[in-house]
Amino acid sequence: QVQLVESGGGLVQAGGSLRVSCAASGRTFSGYAMGWFRQAPGKEREFVAVISWSGGLKTYAESVKGRFTISRDNAKNTIYLQMNSLKPEDTAVYYCAAGNSIVAVTSRQQIAYWGQGTQVTVSS
Repeated sequence: QVQLVESGGGLVQAGGSLRVSCAASGRTFSGYAMGWFRQAPGKEREFVAVISWSGGLKTYAESVKGRFTISRDNAKNTIYLQMNSLKPEDTAVYYCAAGNSIVAVTSRQQIAYWGQGTQVTVSS
């Protein structure tokens, strides 16, 4: 069993930056692709970004490409999402997720673990 705990959410003005983190504990973190999803009020949870175990492969949703950067530190069992040029439409609860592959994460078909989420609010 892997526990995922997000942190770093908060309130930021439009155009600002924020970094959220997801720390894994419990069973080994090794080998998992990790991703970020978000869910705004009244909307479905949507894919944001994913990173392979090695960190060599990354994929982003079109809506965040060029503004968000996903990274990971396997020694710390932690992944990050650096969010720049934030917009009010980025307001959502951000969740991290673990899966056996990038496809498993992006397709949401085989998510092994979810975190509990962290709120990000962007004011206009």
